[in-house]
Amino acid sequence: MFRGLINDAKAAAGSLVGKYLMRASVAVPFIIAIGFGIAATTVFLVDKLGSLYAYLTIGGAFTLIGLMAALVVSVKEQEEEAAETKAEATDTASVATDAAAQAAVQAPLALLGTLFATPAGPAMLAGGTKALARNIPLVVLLADRDVVLADGREGTSRGDRGGERRLSAGPQRSASRSRLSRE
Repeated sequence: MFRGLINDAKAAAGSLVGKYLMRASVAVPFIIAIGFGIAATTVFLVDKLGSLYAYLTIGGAFTLIGLMAALVVSVKEQEEEAAETKAEATDTASVATDAAAQAAVQAPLALLGTLFATPAGPAMLAGGTKALARNIPLVVLLADRDVVLADGREGTSRGDRGGERRLSAGPQRSASRSRLSRE
């Protein structure tokens, strides 16, 4: 079993190495050609400008190429970091949402398991079910209230709702105080 897994890993590594060696073999002639082109450009500039200015020009050109490459790499890294941060945020939110959903599903089962584990559990469950059945209109009303309040909470944060309540409650209090002081 492990031998097959090891052989698969060796084959995958060999394939990866072969792919990169093939790419490198294509790049080698281009790198040699670039070297000859730089040498020819240097000889040309030495004839036209003199050796000092020719070497300064070649050095300046390589400095500019290096700065541009550093800029491109820096921008790519920042884009990747931003995408990674965004992906982590969505992953964290989805993990938190999944965990909350899983806890919501498992909590009633855990409570029922605990209830049945106690000696008086089944009797208590029967009594609770009877009380729930007698008050079914109240249970439905409370469930509807929770659904309506949950719909109102979406899209606002707790701090925003609290601030709205304080602002709306403030003038009512002052109006009632002013009525009391007039009477």
